[in-house]
Amino acid sequence: MERHVPDQQTFLKRARSGERGVIAAQHGEAARIGADILAAGGNAIDAAIAVSFALGVVEPWMSGIGGGGFMVVREPNGEARSLDFNMRSPAALDVSAYPLAGGTVDGIFPWPGVKDNRNLQGPLSIAVPGQVAGMEAAHRRWGSVPWSALLQPSVQLARDGLCVDWYTILHIGGAAGRIAKDPESTRLFLPGGYPPTSSNNPAFIPRLRNARLADTLESIRSEGPASFRMGDVGAALTADVETLGGFLRRTDLASFQAEETPALPIPFRDATIHAAQGLSGGPTLAHAIGELVRRIGAEPAQTQPAALFLAIAPSLRNAFRHRLAQMGDSAPGTGDLADPPCTSHLSIIDGNGMAVALTQTLLSVFGSAVTSPATGVLLNNGVYWFDPRPGGPNSLGPGKRCLANMCPIVAERRDGSVIALGASGGRRIIPAVLQTASLMIECGMNLEDALHHPRIDASDNVLILDSRLDPDIVTALQKSSPVVEKPDTIYPSWFANVSGAEWRDGIATGAVQPSLPWGEAMAA
Repeated sequence: MERHVPDQQTFLKRARSGERGVIAAQHGEAARIGADILAAGGNAIDAAIAVSFALGVVEPWMSGIGGGGFMVVREPNGEARSLDFNMRSPAALDVSAYPLAGGTVDGIFPWPGVKDNRNLQGPLSIAVPGQVAGMEAAHRRWGSVPWSALLQPSVQLARDGLCVDWYTILHIGGAAGRIAKDPESTRLFLPGGYPPTSSNNPAFIPRLRNARLADTLESIRSEGPASFRMGDVGAALTADVETLGGFLRRTDLASFQAEETPALPIPFRDATIHAAQGLSGGPTLAHAIGELVRRIGAEPAQTQPAALFLAIAPSLRNAFRHRLAQMGDSAPGTGDLADPPCTSHLSIIDGNGMAVALTQTLLSVFGSAVTSPATGVLLNNGVYWFDPRPGGPNSLGPGKRCLANMCPIVAERRDGSVIALGASGGRRIIPAVLQTASLMIECGMNLEDALHHPRIDASDNVLILDSRLDPDIVTALQKSSPVVEKPDTIYPSWFANVSGAEWRDGIATGAVQPSLPWGEAMAA
């Protein structure tokens, strides 16, 4: 039978380069803020903190101060550190509040259903947010610009309001059913009870305003991060959640500490990849890379992409099987469900070669879909990361760390070049990071070419192939497993969205996933 390749658009986004550093992020406005920080003399961490808070304003359904994440930092002296500020389940969580209801849920993980989807949306799905604590720890350890200056741009963005364009409408419309279950989220994102509309008048830009979020960010800016963890902001936020019936308490915020450790070193040809430690995608990435090198064999004279993909597919499959068995993540799916384009990633390298890869999330798009009325903070649904069935390493329980797919990395090569990478896209993050790094390290591609190259996804039972792949690669992969060909579209997203930066010979270069509408790289 003749192979059918579906029609699709072709996306092209050029890399940007500069001597003073570069930012690659999922929103151009946030990237511009980071570039301004670098241009004014700030370092990569200063820029990352400013961009992190800005992303929570300009794409609030992806991440923000109501969520958490992971960061990998490579200092100019070559030392690499991992920072875990991901969500944890509340200490007061009562497992009996999540009775199994049978069937499965149409979500990121194919868990058995829970009564009323309590672990997926609503106040009972809210885990302890760690975003502010993570940025606080990073600033204390590496920051050089005053905290208040780094948050001022986000305060102004929040005062200006969220710009309504077609991509805003797409995200809000896709989650309207969940948003409508919460009165405050409805007020903010569904004016008049419906998704917002854009305007054809170039002189008028519709905006959604969240004055309480602007006030909250101003408090965190002027009073410091302690206002969120131990001050009035945290007290108001947790009081809202408790009133709604959730388990998050003020003591959860006050006791939260981001965990800094040495990054996980992964040898890969002429490079060492530094990955996030702990319950992240880092250990699974290390497993996959080890298998990949064994399959390809002795150090090649630049592997061809065809041979690379034939080795990547089984390497990823085995790595995910190990992850599911040993780390307790979700059971493999069927490959017929596109992950919502949730989570946000940014990669930054400054003029001194300091590199930051930071991935942050609310977990699902719009997280719990609950917004705190007193603070304007949209909250995560991190409880959904846990298996609701008892007895497993990732089973739901109080005071537990969440097992996440986030996989920020910084790689150093023997020639002195540095690569920072990461992605958004649920369980498809790890395959995307592995392939982008492999195309650069194993095949010798530059960052721009690697991000434009079609990919595969092997995180499920069915292998998903970008329909632009060479037909010979497709034929070879079909011999080992069931495959489904999908176009690389904006929505739904069949492949994760990568943002990366590279530092070589004193020049920093950044690039983003070509199909990511708001994504942009900015040079300082």
